[in-house]
Amino acid sequence: MTTFRTTHVGSLPRPEALLDLVFAREGGEAVSEEAFDAAVEEATAYVIKRQIEAGVSIVNDGEQSKPSYATYIKHRLSGFGGEAGQYEFADLEAFPGAKAQVFGNKGRAKRSAPACTAPITVIDMEAPRIDAERLKRLAGGHATFMSAASPGVTALFFPNQYYASDEEYVFALAEGLRHEYETIAAAGITLQVDCPDLAMGRHVQFTHLSTEEFRKRIGMNIAALNHALQNIPAEQLRMHLCWGNYPGPHHCDVALGEIADIVWTAKPQTVLLEGANPRHAHEFAFFADHPLPDDKILCPGMVEPQSPYIE
Repeated sequence: MTTFRTTHVGSLPRPEALLDLVFAREGGEAVSEEAFDAAVEEATAYVIKRQIEAGVSIVNDGEQSKPSYATYIKHRLSGFGGEAGQYEFADLEAFPGAKAQVFGNKGRAKRSAPACTAPITVIDMEAPRIDAERLKRLAGGHATFMSAASPGVTALFFPNQYYASDEEYVFALAEGLRHEYETIAAAGITLQVDCPDLAMGRHVQFTHLSTEEFRKRIGMNIAALNHALQNIPAEQLRMHLCWGNYPGPHHCDVALGEIADIVWTAKPQTVLLEGANPRHAHEFAFFADHPLPDDKILCPGMVEPQSPYIE
C-alpha cells in the first residue's frame, strides 16, 4: 500500500484565553510572562496532540506563541516603529462586502504592523530557541517543522522607510533572520519559510508593476532568502508559496506559470503550494508541460481551509 506523508502550512486555532494574552501584548499592555508561557505551553501541547491523532505526518506548534505568521518579527528584530498603514488587496476593491469581512477578522484587526525606521538587528536571541525546544519536547519523536517569515514577506508587512533601497532593506532583513533560521535547523527541525511575497505580493504590494518588473522583484527577494539560508541544507528546508489565505475572489492572483521558473531558484527542496481551491486547482496542468526540477519536491495543498465543508 502506498503511504502519503501529510503536513500543513502553519497556523492552527488558538484558545480564547491565549488569544486574549497575544492581543494584549500586541496592544502594548503589560502581560505576565509566566502566564503567557503557561498558556502557550498548554495550547501547543494540545495542537500537537490533535495533529498526531489526525494522522498528520509532520507536525508543528501551530504558531501558538505568535500574533501572526509574519508580524511576530517585530518582537525579535529591532528597527521597526510607527505604523505601516494597510495595503489594498486588488481583488477585494470591487467587492466591498468581502473586503469588510476580510479586514473585520479579529486577528487581522488586532495585529500591529510598523514600518522599518532604523537599522535591522537581532534583539531576542532566545525566542526561536524556546519555540524550537518546546516543539521538539512536546512532539516526542514525531517529525516536526517550524515556520518562519521570509525576508520578502517581512518587507511586505513592514515597508522600508530607512534603507536607501529596497534591495538593501531585504538583504538586511535576511541577515537579521539568519539567526532564527539557523536556530530552528540546529534543533533538528525542518524549517519552513513563508513566502506569500512571491505570489500574494503581486496583487497586494506590487499592482503597479508590470509582470516582468514583478518577476525581477521576487528574484531579488529569493536572492536575499538564499543568502539567509546559506548554512542550512536544502533537504531540511521547505517553502510555502501562497496567494493569501483569506476569503476573497482572488481573480487578481498571478498565475503560477508566470513565476514558477523564478520560484524554483529558491534553495528549499520542498515547495508547498495551494492546490485545492477553485482559483488554483487547475494549475497542476502546468506541470504536464513544465516538469518540476529534479532537485525539488512538490507538496500540494489538498484541503481548502477557507471552505466550511468537512471533506
